[in-house]
Amino acid sequence: MQQSSVEINGQRISYLETSAGRGRENPRPVVFVHGNSSSAKTWLPLMQGDFGGRFRCLAVDLPGHGQSEPARDHADYSLPGHAAVLIGFAQELGVTDAVFVGWSLGGQIVLEAAPELPEAAGFVIFGAPPVATPAQMAEAFLPNPAMGALFDEHVSKDEAELAAASFTAPGSGLALDEIAADILATDGAARAALGASAGAGRFADELAIVAALQQPMAVLHGAKEQLVSLDYLRTLDFPALWRGEVQVIPDTGHAPHQEAPKALAAVLTDFMADLANA
Repeated sequence: MQQSSVEINGQRISYLETSAGRGRENPRPVVFVHGNSSSAKTWLPLMQGDFGGRFRCLAVDLPGHGQSEPARDHADYSLPGHAAVLIGFAQELGVTDAVFVGWSLGGQIVLEAAPELPEAAGFVIFGAPPVATPAQMAEAFLPNPAMGALFDEHVSKDEAELAAASFTAPGSGLALDEIAADILATDGAARAALGASAGAGRFADELAIVAALQQPMAVLHGAKEQLVSLDYLRTLDFPALWRGEVQVIPDTGHAPHQEAPKALAAVLTDFMADLANA
């Protein structure tokens, strides 16, 4: 596992990378995009496992998260701003043909960036219901008291722990210390500015984006998700939806990559195989 950085639009962006797959059995790279108040480290259970041993994986730290610099302009803490970073990252690293995997906010960023990634092999999102307007968020997301902390500039330790617990299935035995630490380490302005921009509708029509997709998109969902509505996801109907339906991962919540990395790796491997055989 290697930690590196790259300059995107004048800003230093950190990322983690595995060396597997380069020019060998599985040349297709995979780019992982983390969620709100998280970091590239959230993908380590996948990257350090069999999946990371088979595929070249890159996990980016969004601005103000992990080891990346804070955004110089708080207006960049928005879906369009983060999407521009992801597109620039893919171009700079020469991985515009990757499979892009986004969790939670990362999934919304992948959706926002998708029209500008025409060479992408495919997309995978989870914890990220596509919406067209701010009003649809009330239908797409479940009410949860932890959500407020993810859009507040100042978050206490107790609030961070409550938010971390909302990422997992109820009663999950997953250790939450690192998740909470990532929340507390995130630039608070990133949360506040993101919430303000999203509330003002400063994002693309994601339903129109998925309707026009040419590449396959897998939509995954933890069966015990506490933040996203499966009923809403099942209303989605677009031509590129992988296998024609939402893929539900048993016994997991909002963060199946943390709770059940082997199960998620199996789904991702199947997706990669279908792309290779298409």
